[in-house]
Amino acid sequence: MSEKETKQDLLPPLEQGEDKTVKIRVLLVDDEEGYVNVLSNRLQKRGFDVTRSYSGTEALQALRKKEFDVAVLDLKMEDMDGLDVLKIFKRMDPQMEVIMLTGHGSQTAAVQGIEMGAYDYLTKPCEFESLLKKIQKASQKQKRESA
Repeated sequence: MSEKETKQDLLPPLEQGEDKTVKIRVLLVDDEEGYVNVLSNRLQKRGFDVTRSYSGTEALQALRKKEFDVAVLDLKMEDMDGLDVLKIFKRMDPQMEVIMLTGHGSQTAAVQGIEMGAYDYLTKPCEFESLLKKIQKASQKQKRESA
């Protein structure tokens, strides 16, 4: 392979209409609907395949129907504690990476989440670019481990 030639160059040409990028499948879980909707729209504009869930229960139902690369999970929700949702996620799909979102003052719970298998956490409100990078890195890790 020459310096200018890449692995992509060795792949067969795409059929017409075939998508050349595999979208990262993200499950957003937060009971703040406005936050989920805005974040989802911004991620979709960047080419992500996003599923919105407004409760822990809804997120578990979504995971039964579809596989995800990464979940972005709020720690504090009305119906279920984020750590309880994380435990169930890890039983249902141990390969899926989970990024915890935590409010100020609950970083202890976020660290506990990492001990339980979460990929990482961010404090809300977080910079969109920081979340974007964490999702991409988590997806890369998930793909390496499942390969």
